[in-house]
Amino acid sequence: MSSPTSVSSAAGLPVALLQLNPTVGDLAGNVRRIAEAARAAHAAGARVAVAPELALCGYPPEDLLLRPAFLDACETALGELAAALADLGDLHVVVGHPRDLRRELAGHPGHVRTRSWALQGCLNMASVLHGGEVIASYAKRELPNYQVFDERRYFVSGRDAGLAPVVIEVGGRRLGLLICEDAWFDEPADAAQAAGADALLVLNASPFHLGKPAEREGRMADLARRTGLPLLYAHLVGAQDEVAFDGASFAVDAQGVLAARAPMFEDANLLVNLLPGGAVSGPVVELPELEAQAWGALVTGVRDYIGKNGFPGALIGLSGGIDSALVLAIAVDAIGAERIRTVMMPSPYTAEISWVDARDMADRLQVRHDEISIVPMFDAFRATLDPLFEGRPEDATEENIQARIRGTLLMALSNKFGAIVLTTGNKSEMATGYCTLYGDMAGGYAVIKDVAKTLVYRLAEWRNRQGDAPVIPERIITRPPSAELRPDQTDQDSLPPYEVLDAILAMYMEEDRSLEQIVAAGYAAADVERVTRLIKFNEYKRRQAPIGLRITHRGFGRDWRYPITSKFRA
Repeated sequence: MSSPTSVSSAAGLPVALLQLNPTVGDLAGNVRRIAEAARAAHAAGARVAVAPELALCGYPPEDLLLRPAFLDACETALGELAAALADLGDLHVVVGHPRDLRRELAGHPGHVRTRSWALQGCLNMASVLHGGEVIASYAKRELPNYQVFDERRYFVSGRDAGLAPVVIEVGGRRLGLLICEDAWFDEPADAAQAAGADALLVLNASPFHLGKPAEREGRMADLARRTGLPLLYAHLVGAQDEVAFDGASFAVDAQGVLAARAPMFEDANLLVNLLPGGAVSGPVVELPELEAQAWGALVTGVRDYIGKNGFPGALIGLSGGIDSALVLAIAVDAIGAERIRTVMMPSPYTAEISWVDARDMADRLQVRHDEISIVPMFDAFRATLDPLFEGRPEDATEENIQARIRGTLLMALSNKFGAIVLTTGNKSEMATGYCTLYGDMAGGYAVIKDVAKTLVYRLAEWRNRQGDAPVIPERIITRPPSAELRPDQTDQDSLPPYEVLDAILAMYMEEDRSLEQIVAAGYAAADVERVTRLIKFNEYKRRQAPIGLRITHRGFGRDWRYPITSKFRA
């Protein structure tokens, strides 16, 4: 965690934004993380510490929220956290957690229950801890139900439950509480302001995608300007399964001017001073360039998926091509070379330069590297199947056998040594089905599943510019991409140029444009029809693919739910 810098309270209220990386379900560990961060903030002078949305239980807890035992355990953990901080008498800690709705309503005996359905479910809460007790609790009012969000499945809006806004007074300041989506709408902030708030504290767990940090800051700046209230934004960091959280907690003053920002993709305590007149002061860390943001998300996704699930290391099929090279570079940055093993599995069609480049890549990153020829196994498969295939020419069947042999070998090593197989398929391939079920799709985590091929090249070039020497051999980047499953094969034998494919993919999948609109944007009708047909046809493959990290506005996974069986073709 970044060390907090002491803040003087002489002219204002020192507030710490606790940028934390909780683990879903690790209640004891999360209590410890929050308590340690709060103590460090207090020692640096903070009088208010704000932990992110659902930091107590981790985000997103998904269907754990449907289990009464989980909600009960969260309440117990909240009490334990309050007790652990009881000796910090002048510190108020705001922490996100879930609460069973019936438990909350039991604390409001005069509450008028206007909607019977509101008695089911739970609340997304922000509670204020002080003196060993919970002194106030606020329920999220706006529940997102789009992209990766599914909050209406689990939560009841605080507004619908009839619960009031919450404003706490600390050091002469009146602080209104909001939770994430609340700050994207006007009503929750207006309600807090009407209740007397002169500043807004926002608890957040906002999944990363490219462009999101700037978009987020822009919206919060607009809200601050409209209300005339400074806004302090405490954000989650880390990764959970398919989503990453970038941190970059920040504060804007009453004019919407950025006054403080924490680093991206690392634990940190951002200490800011809430000053009279709507001013805010604090350190500002610059947002890195787009490729650096993508790299940070991918590294975080691999590190946390492997670390939080207890895998001892990772296995990667290293082909000498750009995709596996990029995955290896990400994995080394995430967990270290000593925990990674690469395997080169040449077939009869593997070019000599692929052997050389794979060895070079492994040497540069100092990972264990093995070579296993699949020629004997491939010959055995063909000999076994020859009588059944008699009279039929070789085609994609034989190509797929090679990929499946490799997948079998990698999974055997995974079973024997416990390391997870990281698959190497990119978004362009996943979209069009340029991948083999039970072959190169076999594995536990698809690192670049949401990275289009054109971005693969940009990231490889960006990574090579970092440090003293390139980690990816230049020939891997400049050589035409090939699956090497038949003689002289290149990807463009079966696919349009990646610049064309990726542009069509982005417009169709991420922007929901129609075929006619994409053609009107200047793309050949034949290419548009071909790419979109492949996207729709290969949904059955993607349903069987490993999960992978989402870094774009729309990735294959939580926010892409199309039917496999469908006759709709527009």
